[in-house]
Amino acid sequence: MRLTKTPRLTDRSPARSTARRTSGLPAATRLSALLALALLTVTPAGAQRAGMPDTTRDAVAAQSPAGVAAQAAAAAPRSGARTVQLTLKQLGAIAPFQLRGVDAINGVPFSIRADEVVTGARLKLRYTYSPALIPALSHINVMVNGEVAGTVPVPKDTAGNSLERDVPIEPRLITEFNRLNLQLIGHYTTDCEDPFHSSLWATVGNSSVLELTLTPVALANDLALLPLPFFDRRDVSRLRLPFVFAGAPSTATLEAAGTVSSWFGALAGYRGASFAATLNQVPATGNAVVFVTNEEKPAGVQVPAIGGPSIAVVPNPGDANGKLLLVMGRDSAELKTAAQALTLGARALSGQSATINKLDDVAPRVPYDAPNWIRSDRPVRFGELAEVRDLNVSGYNPDLVRVNFRLPPDLFGWRSKGIPIDLKYRYTPRPVVDKSTLNISVSSQFLRAYALRSVKNQDGRASQLLAKVLPDGSVPVDERIELPLFMLPAQSQLQFHFYYDYLKQGACKDVMLDNVKGAIDPDSTINITGLPHFIALPDLAVFGNSGFPFTRMADLSETAVILPDKPAAEDYSTYLTLMGRMGESTGYPATGVAVSGAAQVDKQAARDLLVIGTTQSQPLFTQWAERMPVMLAGNEKRFALTDLVSAVTGWWNGADGTRNRPVETRMSVSSASTDAALSAFESPLASGRSVVAVTSNAPQGLQTVTEVLLDPDRVTKVQGSLALVRGKEIDSLAAQQNYHVGKLPPWTYVQWWLSQRPLAMVLMIGGAALLLAVLMYLSLRARATRRKLGEHK
Repeated sequence: MRLTKTPRLTDRSPARSTARRTSGLPAATRLSALLALALLTVTPAGAQRAGMPDTTRDAVAAQSPAGVAAQAAAAAPRSGARTVQLTLKQLGAIAPFQLRGVDAINGVPFSIRADEVVTGARLKLRYTYSPALIPALSHINVMVNGEVAGTVPVPKDTAGNSLERDVPIEPRLITEFNRLNLQLIGHYTTDCEDPFHSSLWATVGNSSVLELTLTPVALANDLALLPLPFFDRRDVSRLRLPFVFAGAPSTATLEAAGTVSSWFGALAGYRGASFAATLNQVPATGNAVVFVTNEEKPAGVQVPAIGGPSIAVVPNPGDANGKLLLVMGRDSAELKTAAQALTLGARALSGQSATINKLDDVAPRVPYDAPNWIRSDRPVRFGELAEVRDLNVSGYNPDLVRVNFRLPPDLFGWRSKGIPIDLKYRYTPRPVVDKSTLNISVSSQFLRAYALRSVKNQDGRASQLLAKVLPDGSVPVDERIELPLFMLPAQSQLQFHFYYDYLKQGACKDVMLDNVKGAIDPDSTINITGLPHFIALPDLAVFGNSGFPFTRMADLSETAVILPDKPAAEDYSTYLTLMGRMGESTGYPATGVAVSGAAQVDKQAARDLLVIGTTQSQPLFTQWAERMPVMLAGNEKRFALTDLVSAVTGWWNGADGTRNRPVETRMSVSSASTDAALSAFESPLASGRSVVAVTSNAPQGLQTVTEVLLDPDRVTKVQGSLALVRGKEIDSLAAQQNYHVGKLPPWTYVQWWLSQRPLAMVLMIGGAALLLAVLMYLSLRARATRRKLGEHK
């Protein structure tokens, strides 16, 4: 890909000095920056707390591209400061912190957006501590990035009570990526003490609140910062990014927009992403993505001359701190080229704008090659799924070693032992035989445990041989584990806990030597190559969790989105958010998705169909009414019902016996309410192809469906072939399955087919027995005939 680009606006050299960081800026901004740096040398600490970043923060921020512009812009104060409150639970503390022992520590990470600086911070701590703690020797430290931000005393008169305390935090301690730790220093006696005595405890509630005052800083208009500021990986909240179109965008423009929204969805990952579509209206504040061609120019945007597929970053005319990402082309074909260049080659872009001179065709994707999914063609190393540093732990109370992975949702594990894992791990050898174990769980479900062996001290040749076998002092172990498929949802997590038994030596002899370590070897592998792909559909659970069957191809090249012939903004928003959800599942932009109107649906017969609209605007819901398990027409509603579904938990993880339920009855009701539904059925246009319909009896109901799909707690209730959404309530009403996709080996297919049809098996066994009897009869008769002929001779 060759680019024509404008001059860079910021110097991105990794070895730049303070003077060099300001030399490439306009004169006025450079003067302000130099004055600010001069003031920092004479301003007392209190003034720094009032809003100016100190030199420590500058040094850390300079290591990132965003840091350059942030430092330059921080010299001039800007309006728009905001205060955010984040509970420890929101930051990742699933349960309250249980701090036990003489020196216990636990914490959570947090981060600050590149276009904001912290001008004030405090922790609203909610905690309880043991009445046995000696106040003069015990306390709780609040630590930020390894430095003590504050110390909380533990007086006797409030021990054992639920307390609250505000702990101010110096803004200078906070950088882009941070860790907030709570540390208990506890003692219950001045004499010999047990470092793990039961009286040494404190509990910090995960409802404690970290409050941050954030002031915006302006980033440069530079493509090299992408995806900043439109997406910032430091921000843990949901990405909400408006997309701006002209009055009636073409299908090609929508395909380009789907490519971009799926890219942002992949970047957002666990945070989730929603994309509100606006027509001829740029948001008054914040950031947005704008799609422009010579025929489609949204109002309110100053568009430069378009000389080909182009990408540019310009200020939001209504917000000095906001940016607009312009995706441009002279026609829709060039617009799609610009979208592909953005999503596949963003790291090669720089300058305020760039024109794409050439973009070679991308190699076609193959099924199940999504970057976020476990590969099906070879074993996958743990080192590909997690950072090596995250596979190592230390201490007597170490955190879990976590390995996250996603599986193709159509793995067929019938009569298989499960997914094989070749596990390799190391640990500090135990001095004597004890109860130390490595506990292994899958998504918080216990799987098995391995004892951690001891290595006793040896003398003479035995100790020399031991040193040769274990030169680094650790014990290497190889084990083979089978993961049952029924324990594995689409997004799974392997959890390894090194539990070390603490040996009691007796009074005044217990000294805690925190020198134990454990590691999961990155060369450990997980292997799904032996499992075929075969699944019964419809199944909204695999759609809600993985976007299947559309995500079978990572680029969605076998997917068509069918919008109403006259779409509204709500239809566009639903489409874009669903594409972002697909990108989150696959980790790849939807460069192959096709968008069509209802009138042209026959041209998309060879694809899986994602149909969006209200019952008033989408004619396909009327044409296919007999195949759909739901019809929402104003106040008139019709449902197909089975005996299932929402009462059954966990069926979508692989308990096939509870999946399929035939329709028992159909019901029609009239009620004045806004209902929305997800329904799935086999495509009326081609056997083996799927349709997932997102429908509502009112335009605003479509958003409730996307909100459910973005909520990790509520999406688990989306099951079967029909899920009804009413506000925050989700009910799965039908679970009939009537077709299969995928392929099984011939002999496995015969076995499976017979297992599903016991009557056919009985008939086949009876037929085989009858055939065997006939063959034996004919054989014996022929033998008797030969005998008779022999006697006559």
